[in-house]
Amino acid sequence: MKAIVCRELTGIDGLTLEEIPALALAAGQVRVRVRACGVNFADSLITRGQYQVQPQPPFSPGFEVAGEVLETGEGVTSFKVGDRVIAITPHGGYAEQVVVNVNRCVAMPTAMPWEHGAAFPVVFGTSHVALWHRARLRAGETLVVHGASGGVGLTAVAIGRQLGATVIATASSPDKLEVARQHGADHLIDTSHEDVRERIKELTGGRGADVVYDPVGGDLFAASLRSIAFEGRILVIGFAGGTVPQIPANHLLVKNVDVIGLNWPAYAELNPQAMTESFRILIGWYLQGAVQPHISATYPLEQAVEALRSVVARKSTGKVVITVGE
Repeated sequence: MKAIVCRELTGIDGLTLEEIPALALAAGQVRVRVRACGVNFADSLITRGQYQVQPQPPFSPGFEVAGEVLETGEGVTSFKVGDRVIAITPHGGYAEQVVVNVNRCVAMPTAMPWEHGAAFPVVFGTSHVALWHRARLRAGETLVVHGASGGVGLTAVAIGRQLGATVIATASSPDKLEVARQHGADHLIDTSHEDVRERIKELTGGRGADVVYDPVGGDLFAASLRSIAFEGRILVIGFAGGTVPQIPANHLLVKNVDVIGLNWPAYAELNPQAMTESFRILIGWYLQGAVQPHISATYPLEQAVEALRSVVARKSTGKVVITVGE
């Protein structure tokens, strides 16, 4: 089978398209014929040896796929050959096939295109578990979403609105902010020339934000900490800006602030019930038309490296998806 392979932890430049043997199938696993695979910033981290759960080379990147079950291992009863599934993979999605534990698969509605299925798990799962389960965002609260035109950012905007929050979106250009507005943002802040702290204060009547969703870090985290409301919650989603913030504990004490980490893939192993319930809610919203993936570009498997480069360069809005040919 064809796959994009990482043989050395040297980053994106070391990825190559190769013919590799099909992986062995163990008990409790399913073999999935990949139709589409989502592209994420973390795919670049795993190629550099910087991901929190790091496989040793050779391996393929790719954390989320949509496809059909080709084969089931011993003891698998929840899926059969031919079933459509969305699978959350530890890695390996940039390939024609993946082998994955059955508890990492969810049934995929027939009304959902392959590209939507592959674009769904990481960004919608991350944002929903973060806002619904970790921050417990409530209707009537104010949510700030940084990097609001990116993959997770756009889903946080949409989910925040679905949960009844007033959403303030930040992004680095008018074009990116327009995408956030189209997905439900109530207020927009252009980080390229506006003072984020002052604008959040202004838009909240001086009170500050109840919840901040931050996949960027760096200066935006510092601005968030200084514009958070009493008993506000800051969600640490990632560090796309490149700088990991250092948190002065006295700021947390003065306002009774919670800083909440979110490692979404850990739920597959450590709290699968929360992940399963989150997907049940999200797929229900999808079928109602309340949430939809925003896919800005698709690439064939042969151009997967270019797809990943576009995400790392932050040239895309929403999701980028790799499609795997017939």
